[in-house]
Amino acid sequence: MAAAALVVGGLAPVAAADTAPSVPPGTEPTATAPVEVDPNDPDLKLPEGGTLAEPKVLDIKQVVEDESGDERREDTNADVTFALQAEVLFGKDSARLGAEAKARIGAIAQEIKKQNTTVVRVFGFTDNLGSSAHGDVLSKQRADAVQAELAGDLNNPGITFEVRGYGEQYPISDNSTEAGRKKNRRVEVTFPRTAG
Repeated sequence: MAAAALVVGGLAPVAAADTAPSVPPGTEPTATAPVEVDPNDPDLKLPEGGTLAEPKVLDIKQVVEDESGDERREDTNADVTFALQAEVLFGKDSARLGAEAKARIGAIAQEIKKQNTTVVRVFGFTDNLGSSAHGDVLSKQRADAVQAELAGDLNNPGITFEVRGYGEQYPISDNSTEAGRKKNRRVEVTFPRTAG
């Protein structure tokens, strides 16, 4: 048995190619302002004898964190800060740097050279597990280890290092979860931005 198709009324419609991108609904431009503005409204004018504040440039901060959260870079107009998670740098409850840690610290040293800076701050932090005294000691040992590696990579006696261990002070995340504690266990390297 053969199947047959019947075409009624002639040709099937042909779709025309539209090369112009479509505009999402509700975003079409309009000729009128969305809100009526009264130029004589007293709230839009300075009070009698009032002056504007001095203009100032606000500091812009850019934060880039890798997908795993192991490394974060913050750039402002004044400083560059690298924060490396302790698990990337050290074994559990250790201040001994691993091979991967040395490579990451080497990359930070290259950025310090590029900025031609003379002051580098290296600060260690822990989570709030264990005693506060132990966290203070461990965070300082870890900051010292990162500073020593940086000093070797930089080989520049003109650079002054400020090294501190803050223990559980200054958490950047919630210490009630392991994910938060992981972010808090970190070493931060900060230096002034001196080049473009």
